[in-house]
Amino acid sequence: MTKQLPSVNVGVDVSKDTLDLYLLERDLLLHVPNDEPHISSLIKRLARYRLERIVIEATGRLEHAFVTAALTRGLPVVVVAPLKVRRFAEAVGQLAKTDAIDARLIARFAATLKPEAPPIADANAHLIKDLVVRRRQLTSLRTIEKNRRSVMPSAITPSIDRIIESLDRELAALEQLIQSAVEQHAPWRHKRDLLTSMPGIGPGVASSLIGDLPELGSLSRRQIASLTGVAPFNRDSGAFRGKRRIRGGRAHSRTALFLSAMVAIRYNADIKRFYKRLLAAGKHKKVAITACIRKIVTALNAMLRDNQPWRPSFA
Repeated sequence: MTKQLPSVNVGVDVSKDTLDLYLLERDLLLHVPNDEPHISSLIKRLARYRLERIVIEATGRLEHAFVTAALTRGLPVVVVAPLKVRRFAEAVGQLAKTDAIDARLIARFAATLKPEAPPIADANAHLIKDLVVRRRQLTSLRTIEKNRRSVMPSAITPSIDRIIESLDRELAALEQLIQSAVEQHAPWRHKRDLLTSMPGIGPGVASSLIGDLPELGSLSRRQIASLTGVAPFNRDSGAFRGKRRIRGGRAHSRTALFLSAMVAIRYNADIKRFYKRLLAAGKHKKVAITACIRKIVTALNAMLRDNQPWRPSFA
């Protein structure tokens, strides 16, 4: 009987021009150009192996071509935050840094921590994500210009106003593109309709959550609160009992939910009642708002999980 070879963990270090890959269980290092023809050949070669996972760092979309090709072929690719790999390098005492060393390190990270590959998203889902990111970029530019307008001399004000008007037009056009993309994708359209059934969640926030928080509806309430960054974590050691604080999570999703919470504490009767009860109990306003965000995201998670529109029992 032929002994089956172990499954392979692959680490990929990406740069603008090249990809360095290390197949840990085969002790094989590959170096290929980061362009479409070579990526296509590389994916065909990787598909011959029994892959456990391919791990690559998020590097400002330089990894996008490889990740898209791998997902299209059905390969188990996982995009991780560079900070996680850097912390792993510190933990194992890896100080030297070259592209080949980084690829080996990422492969060790993959085999040791075993990050799970997310569900494969289709092209339309990627488009929605890209549109949401672009909207966020333009919103940030608009905020910068509005802040600049309040401190610059009046002679420059017309120029700033023209930029703001241009950004407003682009944002309006982007919002139409986002809603059109959602309309053309039945699962996302249904998800948006469920999300917006909750008072305080508008189409803009719903599309942000669809793009930035695709796990919504598939996790437990503790997991979704942690992923959003509104789960309180202990700070205890020996006899010391520290304050519980939130940390980590997806900042963009948390920002969108914060805006929804500010609306919900005024117009959603259940969230408003919950918020006032916390204030009456002596909670600080920021603590109460954070608790409302956690209440909202866990309710939204339950709504998508149960495929049910908003009802007060979700709160």
